[in-house]
Amino acid sequence: MTVPAFEEYVPAGDCTCAGCAAQRRSAASALPMRYGGHPAAHGARRALVLVTAAGVVLSTGVAEAASAPGDRAAEPTGAARADGTTVSVDPETPADEGDPLTPADRDPGSPQGGPGPLRGAGASGPPSSTGTTLRKTSRAAIIDRAKKWVSAPVPYSMSKYWSDGYRQDCSGYVSMAWKLPGNEWTGSLAKYGQKIARSKLQPGDILLFHNPANPSKGSHVTIFGGWTDKTHTRYTAYEQTKPHTRKQTTPMAYWTNSGKYVAYRYKALSSDSGVSTKAFPGAGKFGPGINNTYVTQLGKMLVDRGGKRFYKVGPGPGWGEADRRATRAFQEAQGWKGKEADGIPGPHTWRHLANGTGRDIPATRSGQGDSNSASKFPGRGHFRPGRSNSHVDRLGKQLVKKGYGKHYLSGPGPRWTEADRRNVEAFQQAQGWRGGAADGYPGPETWRRLFA
Repeated sequence: MTVPAFEEYVPAGDCTCAGCAAQRRSAASALPMRYGGHPAAHGARRALVLVTAAGVVLSTGVAEAASAPGDRAAEPTGAARADGTTVSVDPETPADEGDPLTPADRDPGSPQGGPGPLRGAGASGPPSSTGTTLRKTSRAAIIDRAKKWVSAPVPYSMSKYWSDGYRQDCSGYVSMAWKLPGNEWTGSLAKYGQKIARSKLQPGDILLFHNPANPSKGSHVTIFGGWTDKTHTRYTAYEQTKPHTRKQTTPMAYWTNSGKYVAYRYKALSSDSGVSTKAFPGAGKFGPGINNTYVTQLGKMLVDRGGKRFYKVGPGPGWGEADRRATRAFQEAQGWKGKEADGIPGPHTWRHLANGTGRDIPATRSGQGDSNSASKFPGRGHFRPGRSNSHVDRLGKQLVKKGYGKHYLSGPGPRWTEADRRNVEAFQQAQGWRGGAADGYPGPETWRRLFA
C-alpha cells in the first residue's frame, strides 16, 4: 500500500477543479470570522491536504506562489506558514488583562447607523453636515449629557431613538454628548473634531475607531472621562454598547483594535470649558475665614461627586464645616488617610474633582453626613396594590430622579400603582437582576441602591 504524503500548498484562486474549490471552502471555514475567514474578502488560505501516490502532483509554480509577499499580507493573525512559523499578534492590540468581560463585550461588532436628522422629541430636519454652524459647549456639559444616558440607562439600538432625538448606538451617543445638530456615525464624527495626541486627552474628548473596509466590524467610539491611573494606561470610558450605556474603567484605548483608535476634540469647545482646565489655586484659598469664588467652585464639584448631603444651603463662597466634611469624604473615598484626608483640598484632590477622575463620595452610611432616614427601607408592606402612603410618593420621585419614571402618565403620587411597579422593575433589571429579584416590588437592597 502506498504511504500517503503530507504537503502544504495554496489552492489556486482561479482554479475551478473540485479539489481546489473544496480546499478554499475548508480553509475559510477553519478560521474565525474575526481573522478574515471569508474567501471573497481575503482570498484563498493555506490548507494541509492528504496526497496519495495517485493524487494531484503539485507544480513548482504553486509552491512559489505560496511564498509570494502578496500572499503573506492575507495571512490571519496566528496562521501557520510553510516554514513552520506563525503570524504574530499585533503588538498594538492589548492582550487579555484578566478582565471579566466576555469577548463579545470587548468587541462591539455593532452595525452603525448613518448620518441622519434627529428623531422623536428631537428637532427634525436634514442630515447634519460640516457646513452646519456648530454649537458651543463645554467639557462639563459634555460629561453631564453623557451621564444622563448612563443613569437611564439607554438600551443599545441602531434603529431606535431616545427621547432627546438621538440614535441609541455609539455614534448617536457621541452626537448627543457633543450636542451635534443631527445623528452622525463613526465615519463622519471626525469632521466635527480636531485630531489630538492621546497624551492630551481631557474629559469630553473622544476615542474613535472607524473601519472603512467593513464599518459594521469593530467600528466604535467612546467618550473620554479621565485617567484612572498615573501611568495613563486606563481611563474612564462613557460608551453606548450592548446591552445599554455604561461608564467603565477601560484599557487605553479599548479592549480590541487598541492601536487604531484616534483621539479627537470637539471643534466648538468653548474657551470657558469649566474648572477642569484651571490649575489648583493653592491651599491658602481654602480654610476657616476664607471667602472667595474658589470655595464655591470646590463645593459645586463636591456636590457633583456625591457630596450634596453635606450642604443644607449653598455651596457658597464662605468656607464652612460643610466644605471641610465634603472634601474629607471625597479624600477618604480615594483611600487616603491622615493628612491626605484632612478636609483641605490639595493639588491631587483638585485635579480629581476638576477632571472628573477618582472615586465618587459613597452613599450615606450610619454615622456619616446628614440623617440617613431617607435610605432606611420602610418595609415591603407599604408597596402593595391599594396602599397609599408617603413612602410610595417618595419612591416614585426618586425613580423619576434616577431616570426610571417613563411608565408614569401622571404623578408620581402616594398611591401604589402598576406604573410604580413597572418603574421599580426597570430599575431592578438595570442592576442585572432577573426573575423574583426583579418583580417590581422594592426590597431593602433595591431601596438602598435607589437612594444611594
